[in-house]
Amino acid sequence: MMRAPVKIRLAALALLIRLAPQAAAGWLESARSAYARKDYTYALRLFRLLAGRGDASAQYSLALMYHSGQGVPQDVAEGVNWYRRAADQGHARAQVNLGSIYAHGQGVPQDFVEAAKWFRLAADQGYARAQTYLGSMYTLGQGVPQDFAEALQMYLEAARQGDVPSLYNLGVMFDRGQGVMQDFVEAAKWLRLAADRGYSPAQANLGSMYAHGQGVQQDYLEAAKWFRLAADQGHARAQTNLGSLHSLGHGVPQDFAEAAKWFRLAADQGHARAQAHLGSLYARGQGLPCSYTDAVNWYRKAADAGDALGQYYLGVMYYEGLGVPQDYLLAHKWMNLAAACFAPAENEQRVKAIEERDLLASKMTPAQIAEAQQLAREWAPK
Repeated sequence: MMRAPVKIRLAALALLIRLAPQAAAGWLESARSAYARKDYTYALRLFRLLAGRGDASAQYSLALMYHSGQGVPQDVAEGVNWYRRAADQGHARAQVNLGSIYAHGQGVPQDFVEAAKWFRLAADQGYARAQTYLGSMYTLGQGVPQDFAEALQMYLEAARQGDVPSLYNLGVMFDRGQGVMQDFVEAAKWLRLAADRGYSPAQANLGSMYAHGQGVQQDYLEAAKWFRLAADQGHARAQTNLGSLHSLGHGVPQDFAEAAKWFRLAADQGHARAQAHLGSLYARGQGLPCSYTDAVNWYRKAADAGDALGQYYLGVMYYEGLGVPQDYLLAHKWMNLAAACFAPAENEQRVKAIEERDLLASKMTPAQIAEAQQLAREWAPK
């Protein structure tokens, strides 16, 4: 009973479009309204009619529907087809989406050069998100030569329009001294602008600056505040850092059960350092029942991912025979890997790993040491 009126309306629309192209804008708004109220069937029909006439905005909207599978079975290839038609007409959002598809290899072979091409076309129109994406490609050297100065310019142009990820990226560049002189105070300024807008990566980084006293006065209470804001949004690194504060009692009451909660949330997301910390709580029986088996399980996950702390503790477990059969070869392997993987800022832990590895080597034959070293050379992260 309801199909005839819809068909009549669509037939009338097709005739109207042919006779009065200026009416297309009104029908485009009708299509958008139908889409907003989730009448995808009607919106799809309108968008198809308008897109077939070459309306770039309708082509973009039609691409979105195919890309997301709203109102039609999801078809990324068809989405790419319509994005390209709109992008070829200079539709900035279509250019950005097409660039993202190529950057991630969604339905097309991954192609950073093609992605950068579309991002640049949209960025040249002043589209902030395209400027951010293109800045990231210059930062990473993907599809374009690595150029921090060019990345900085892109981020600045996007930041002037209030683009939050670019505010964050500027903070990161000042923090690392990429394209600019390293300046922690300036880094904290940009990070705060993004953090105040609820951007969890910026909140996590600002928390770290307060924890280490970089660009701001060291303040664990303030660090905990920013870590929690990011952690509540599911940011794994912030959850790990908040767990560490609870474990140490910095800025918050020492509470191993609370630490375990945050470590587990991050560990379940695959955050390797959180997995190592969670293993340590199991090994020590802090906030969790003591379980060497569970400790080894979490240490191994972290170690396999390349986390130096997880590798070191897994080596200790093999050395002591806790949760696993005692095995000097595997203990040496993991301690050797840990010594190589600890970051420069973790020099104290690196030295400890070297000392314990060398102490272990004094109990091994030259042939055993050679075999353990070969195991370390053959290792690759999983």
